[in-house]
Amino acid sequence: MSGGKRGGPPKHQNKFAWKPNAGRKINETEVGGRFRPLSEITGVCPRCKEQIDWKRRYGKYKPLVEPAKCQRCSKRAVRQAYHNLCSACAKEHGVCAKCCCSVGRIVGRDSSEVEAEQKMLEEAIKNSRERERRTLLRAVRF
Repeated sequence: MSGGKRGGPPKHQNKFAWKPNAGRKINETEVGGRFRPLSEITGVCPRCKEQIDWKRRYGKYKPLVEPAKCQRCSKRAVRQAYHNLCSACAKEHGVCAKCCCSVGRIVGRDSSEVEAEQKMLEEAIKNSRERERRTLLRAVRF
C-alpha cells in the first residue's frame, strides 16, 4: 500500500486542545506574565500580525532582550521581536516592519500617536467640570 492515498477520519480524536505551558508554573514577574504583559504588536501587516500572534499562543514567541539593528538605517532601533525595520523607517517608506512589503493597511498604532492621544485626553480632563471629569475617568478605566 505504499504510495496509496489513505482516506477516512483520524484513528483517535483529541479529547482536549493542546496547551503550550500545561505543566509549568508561570512566573508572573517575567515578560508575558501578569505584571509584565507582552507589548502590543504594531507596525506590521495583518498577515504578519497573525504569525506573531500564533507564536505567542503556542509558546514559540521569544521577546527581544536588546534592540536589534534596522535593515534600512542600520541603527539599533528595532524594539519589537520579529521586526526587521525600526518604526521610523517603516512609517517613512509605508511598509510592514516584519516582511518589508508595501501594504495599504498597517495594524496597531505607534507610541507617538498613543502619547499624543494621552496628552489630549489629560488636557480635556484638566479643562472639564468635575462631573464630566469623573465620566471621562470612568470611560478611560474600562
